[in-house]
Amino acid sequence: MQYDFTTLMDRHGKDAIAVDGLGKQPGFTPAAPQPGFDAIPMWVADMNFATVPTVPAAIIRRAQHPAFGYFDPSDEYYQSIIRWQVTRNGADPALLTKDCIGYENGVLGGVLSALTSFAAPGDGVLLHSPTYIGFTNSLKNNGYRIVHSPLVQDKDGVWRMDYADMDAKLKQYHIHVAIFCSPHNPCGRVWEREEIEQAMEVYRANDCLVISDEIWSDILLNGHKHTPTQLVSEDARRRTVALYAPSKTFNLAGLVGSYHIIYDPYLRDRVTAKSSKSHYNEMNVLSMHALIGAYQPEGYVWVDELCQTLSGNINYACDFIAAHFPGVAVAKPQGTYMLFVDCTDWCKAHGRTLDEVLQAGWDVGVAWQDGRMFHGPCAIRMNLALPLARVEEAFRRLDAYVFNGPFLRERA
Repeated sequence: MQYDFTTLMDRHGKDAIAVDGLGKQPGFTPAAPQPGFDAIPMWVADMNFATVPTVPAAIIRRAQHPAFGYFDPSDEYYQSIIRWQVTRNGADPALLTKDCIGYENGVLGGVLSALTSFAAPGDGVLLHSPTYIGFTNSLKNNGYRIVHSPLVQDKDGVWRMDYADMDAKLKQYHIHVAIFCSPHNPCGRVWEREEIEQAMEVYRANDCLVISDEIWSDILLNGHKHTPTQLVSEDARRRTVALYAPSKTFNLAGLVGSYHIIYDPYLRDRVTAKSSKSHYNEMNVLSMHALIGAYQPEGYVWVDELCQTLSGNINYACDFIAAHFPGVAVAKPQGTYMLFVDCTDWCKAHGRTLDEVLQAGWDVGVAWQDGRMFHGPCAIRMNLALPLARVEEAFRRLDAYVFNGPFLRERA
């Protein structure tokens, strides 16, 4: 490989909640490990890989000029996004113009800009469950009523949308705004074009605006391909607000910065007007240059190698679970770098609670995340965006100390 995805990066003392935040927010952050174990960060969704070198190079180059006053986004910023979307996602360069692109401080901020443009507090909003906790918190904090349409697993364990349930919920609760997560977090589904077409037909039939969170669209595993929601039909292009960011792809969350793509002028005017109301939804100049640095030719290669690395990590973890942890189930994700592990059968068989399992992992430095906040009743969410050697060490500890070790034997 051209880039390094094997070196263990020390993030301590570098403002990273992934390692320095352990034990500081009980109920949200994992507990710190017991003495004798170092922490393996496998919870919050950022990566333990150095970003592509063109990002810090772009930031340093701009920071060498000692003025950081007011500015407007450059043409290079917009052209970098257009080139990325055309090349990676198949956008039509004749349709995706600078006017279609708008800045958002974050994808969740963009969700709220769109949502508050077309729905009032107290209104119902349709989401699939399991559900990303950021959706849950931001909608509740703004007074919206979340209506879940549960994803279901087929005979092969693949997560699927229940179109009949979606249609019924939209009608029952008179819902006209839905949030669609593609690829899905936390389940890791990369929706097939036909699946998106069916979902968009349900939304069309119910006159429903679609807010499509596609922040994970670059993180694709084992050859899976992303289909942008807006590209499946002309109607989808007109009714969809799509949200993207380089932050998840290139590990830039701390710099802040995402963008929306809205083709329809009416939707665009409403969302842009709403997002401007706080007067704080403004781009940081270094964030702009970070995106430009990320979307350089080197970034295309870096992402391809990242996805190859993550595919190996995911394959290793899923194979290890199947071979060593009877009663623990996981549907192999097709995108993202997260596992959503179901411990229901294991806990039932061994008389353990999920809280006990989580704590046993934390004690030995496996800083995994409680999946219940994502609406998984007995689930654990695991971040595998770290060198394979660390993934192997984490599963060695889970085997030796949790699922097949002293923790299990305590009640034998």
